[in-house]
Amino acid sequence: MQGSSQPTSPAAPVGQPDQSRWAMLCHAASLAGFAIPFGNILGPLLVWILKKDEMPLVDDQGKEAMNFQITMTLLYLCSFLLVILMVGILFLVIAGLLSVIFTVVAMVKASEGVAYRYPFALRLLK
Repeated sequence: MQGSSQPTSPAAPVGQPDQSRWAMLCHAASLAGFAIPFGNILGPLLVWILKKDEMPLVDDQGKEAMNFQITMTLLYLCSFLLVILMVGILFLVIAGLLSVIFTVVAMVKASEGVAYRYPFALRLLK
C-alpha cells in the first residue's frame, strides 16, 4: 500500500483576493503609528516593499498609503509646533481623527479591490 500523502502542486498564482488583502494591509499597517513612533510610515512601507513587484494593486495602494502618511506626519509636526499657541492641540485631535477615518475608508475600498485616493495627500511617490 502506498503512502497516503498527496503530491504537492506548484504554488497557485496570486489572485485578486490576495491583492486586495495585501492592499488593505498597506493601509491598515499605518495604524501602527498610534503605538510605534513613525509606525504610520514604516508599516505601509514594509508591506509595500514586500509585495510591490508581485501585485500591481499593492504597488498603487502602497504608494497612496505612504503619500497620505507622509502628509499626515507633516501635519502632526506642524500641529505639535502650534501647541505653543494653544491651537495645535485642536489640530492634533482633528488630524488624528481624519487619519483614522480616511484610513478605515481606504481599507474598505482596498479590500473591495478598488484603488482608493485620499482626498488630500502630497503625491510624493508616483
